[in-house]
Amino acid sequence: MHANSRFWRDPALPFVEVRSVADGRKVCYAAHSHESFSIGAITAGRSTYISGGRQQQVAAGTVVLMNPGVVHTCNPIAGEPWSYLMLFIDWAWLQALGFSPLAAVSSTEAALFDDLLELFALLMDEQQPAAGKEAALRVFCSALGLRLGESANALREGDQRLLAAAAFIRAHCTEPLRLEDISRAAGLSASYLIRAFKQQFGLTPHGYLLDQRVQYARAQLRRGRLIAEVALEAGFADQAHLQRAFKRHLAATPGHYRSAQ
Repeated sequence: MHANSRFWRDPALPFVEVRSVADGRKVCYAAHSHESFSIGAITAGRSTYISGGRQQQVAAGTVVLMNPGVVHTCNPIAGEPWSYLMLFIDWAWLQALGFSPLAAVSSTEAALFDDLLELFALLMDEQQPAAGKEAALRVFCSALGLRLGESANALREGDQRLLAAAAFIRAHCTEPLRLEDISRAAGLSASYLIRAFKQQFGLTPHGYLLDQRVQYARAQLRRGRLIAEVALEAGFADQAHLQRAFKRHLAATPGHYRSAQ
């Protein structure tokens, strides 16, 4: 797994993380989301991409985009090989640039794909100074909205009570939440919440809670904290429970992610 999947991070650039996967057949995901904005380049083969309820096939030369919190998957087609690069960018850092959520979930614009590959190469080049990498990232991100068109503010204009339920889960994800707690906070019946939440977000409330706990653990592991300690703090029964959930959601073990440089 480690040779196939690599994470890149730089303490001087804490707002960005890169992942490269050489064989996507060995890195399969359950439906999940990210706190960060994510943008990736399919570098070989093709896969099935589901984002926010929209499904499509993506192939080499495609750029995929995921706004924070949007549930998505991207997995192999009938065992075919494929590879990709992913960039995870801190949302608060992007907002400081005036960045807004994007309506597009993918693009086949050749120039955008080439520019993204150049950015990946620059970020992972150990000979390049951090200041130059940050400047390049700012330029790329600042122009991204204009290259792709309108923002996606309307994407989150669904049932406000469902948005409130999701926000409540995010705010209390490390606590022992019950369905009744979420229903009460959102002012919805439990039966309606289960049905409508899955339709809106692609996950049940419990699935969304588990996903948020994994995202919380990911942020803590990135700081180098102990896996067992993070597992209990995030709301998992033990380290083994975190291990299973983390691998299912991020296709990497907590240890591999924690030790990535």
